[in-house]
Amino acid sequence: MAHPPIKLKQSASTSAAQTLTTSSSAQDARLLVRETLRISANLADLAAQPLSSSSSPSHLSAALVDSSEFVNSSLRLICCEEIDGRRWSYVAEKDASGRFKKGSSIRALSSHAPQTPPIEEVMSFVRSYVLPEGFPDSVTSSYVPYMSWRALKHFFGGAMGVFTTQTLLSSVGVSRNRVAPGAVAINWILKDGAGRVGKMIFARQGKKFDYDLKQLRIAGDLLMEVGAAVELATAAVPHLFLPLACAANVAKNVAAVTSTSTRTPIYKAFAKGENIGDVTAKGECVGNIADLLGTGLSIMISKRNPSLVTTFAFLSCGYVLSSYREVKSVVLHTLNRARFTVAVDSFLKTGRVPSLQEGNMNEKIFSFPWLKEKPVVLGSRFRDAFQDPGAYLAVEPLFEKERYIVTYNPSKGKIYALLKDQAKSEDILKAAFHAHVLLHFMQSSNENRSSSQKQGEYDHPDIVATDLEARIAESCKMVSTSYGIFKSKAAEQGWKMSESLLNPGRARLYGNDKLR
Repeated sequence: MAHPPIKLKQSASTSAAQTLTTSSSAQDARLLVRETLRISANLADLAAQPLSSSSSPSHLSAALVDSSEFVNSSLRLICCEEIDGRRWSYVAEKDASGRFKKGSSIRALSSHAPQTPPIEEVMSFVRSYVLPEGFPDSVTSSYVPYMSWRALKHFFGGAMGVFTTQTLLSSVGVSRNRVAPGAVAINWILKDGAGRVGKMIFARQGKKFDYDLKQLRIAGDLLMEVGAAVELATAAVPHLFLPLACAANVAKNVAAVTSTSTRTPIYKAFAKGENIGDVTAKGECVGNIADLLGTGLSIMISKRNPSLVTTFAFLSCGYVLSSYREVKSVVLHTLNRARFTVAVDSFLKTGRVPSLQEGNMNEKIFSFPWLKEKPVVLGSRFRDAFQDPGAYLAVEPLFEKERYIVTYNPSKGKIYALLKDQAKSEDILKAAFHAHVLLHFMQSSNENRSSSQKQGEYDHPDIVATDLEARIAESCKMVSTSYGIFKSKAAEQGWKMSESLLNPGRARLYGNDKLR
């Protein structure tokens, strides 16, 4: 098949009459190819129209990429292309009639792209390493503040690493005057081995890295600073190098496990499409660059022998503050225990569910998962919830149609949600909502009781028990009418609910129907 002639610029009378020569005998094939070439030529005409109408010939040469190399030669332009700021023109040899020669190959000629200022080239180079492709449309709006605080945190961390390493090496040097070099090497190996053991032990936290990742991230960063403080303490007591260095390395490795385990869920919250790998790579690059800058600056400062206490206080405060702001800037769409509490409290007080930004901003970051002092216990054991059989028999009929039981233990001041063996995901979520509703009622009741006691009025124990049963019955009525509304409003705000993120206990009730 002979190559068809294509003209970039044609008049209206000639563009409608494109010529096509072919040796194929199929009429349908000829019509299809003719229409394709006609449409392509029209599109080329539209693209070249503004440039050809210009009075300056420099515009045309800039658009037709080095046209002087082939306009008056045996080459004919096919099309132009631009990629990464560079322009190319594709040409092929033509015959005497102006058509493409049979069997001629396509040649690519580089064009002269518009001159880019050096500063723009440098910024483009930097953006290619620190920003995901398609930025800012490829990530959420919280990506920039998170990365800014992350970079600052790694800057302080890199600076701190210089002083801790210098202190450890100095402590080992003092020890060399008393022990053999082989023993020094063994001490250093034992220090690293203790850190690895601590890392393996802490890895059993497992699921907590998913539903309490903000709390664990800030706890890990605090632990990292504790480890740095212990490493610096070896300068004061170099003869205790081994125990102190082992303890510090355990703390820092546990912090490293926390940071690594919570990294992917955070980056996943920023990615808008299937670009989690790109977001992760650029985020790690930002951290490494900031770490190197902090290391370089710290090396220059360390030559002046600054005070270790003053230096540690400054760098540690900067690190912790940056870590806190970094974690607070993350906007997650899931309702874990802390964000669920914020959402339910707002719903009960105002009738609305907070937005994603409001819920994440009001989340308690320093509510660590291992602390047991929480007002609501989900999936608790029977002996923790009830003090005597009468208390259980009084509230059990209220939950006859539910797969959970919610009660309040006055002696412990906590709400307990007990799950039955048939409880499913929806039942666990409803039980958590019911527990917070009852907590709201009990807090209001306790406030009223406190005001009465200030006036010299004291409630009889039987009145308190009766009031508790009334509060539980009132909470049941409210949950039956408001739980569906809460779920609907939460979905409208973009929240995702999952019972696993609420971390329910593993205890389940069964056989309780025999008591009726």
